[in-house]
Amino acid sequence: MTVHVGTSGWSYDHWEGEVYPPGTPSRDRLGHYVRRFSTVELNASFYRWPRTATFAGWRERLPPGFLMTVKAPRGLTHAKKLYDPEVWIERIAAGWHELGDKRAVLLVQTSPLHAHDDARLDWFLAQVPPWIRVCVELRHPSWEHEDVLRLLERHGAAYCVLSGANLPCRLRVTAPFAYVRLHGPDHEHLYAGSYSDDDLRWWADRIREWESAGTEVFAYFNNDGHAHAVRNAETLRRFLAA
Repeated sequence: MTVHVGTSGWSYDHWEGEVYPPGTPSRDRLGHYVRRFSTVELNASFYRWPRTATFAGWRERLPPGFLMTVKAPRGLTHAKKLYDPEVWIERIAAGWHELGDKRAVLLVQTSPLHAHDDARLDWFLAQVPPWIRVCVELRHPSWEHEDVLRLLERHGAAYCVLSGANLPCRLRVTAPFAYVRLHGPDHEHLYAGSYSDDDLRWWADRIREWESAGTEVFAYFNNDGHAHAVRNAETLRRFLAA
């Protein structure tokens, strides 16, 4: 199967009773998560980039076939706005190397304050080693131009397809894989609400279209409140398998 469905993160106190038994130590939560999903999007790396040894540990702990997407650090994406990225890319590549066959995609979420800058994005993507698959989530509305999509295509980087309040939903594929982040159906607040079955059937149809064209697809739910992400991800998988 070339479709991978999971959630953004795996360790939330409010998932107790839904994903892991109450009182489960945080260190054991991943073990419960991997029994239900075969991929995850690591968000903690945005706030603090893990040690290289941590990536090696995940490679050993994760079951065969499991894929981990990792979110790029905010020091690179928000503080420096992708400027002078070489030192950060060296650190990222070291961890990515240790993750081995468990690596999926490096998610690069730009700052909402980072306006359209083709030259900076072009330079950044040129510095990323070709063995690291990259997806770029563009938050500032000024990035919504065809020239940006062509730039991503030249580098084989994925345009992040978004679902969420006040975010553009453009169904574009710019790489050999498609990447979807589902931030929740609430029209006023990000990361809130639970997708309806009709919503999820619509997304299942879009994903099937991409898959039928030979495109690998990654889809992650980020509406973690009340474990909506878990239930929505499992429902989407069920619709895809039907």
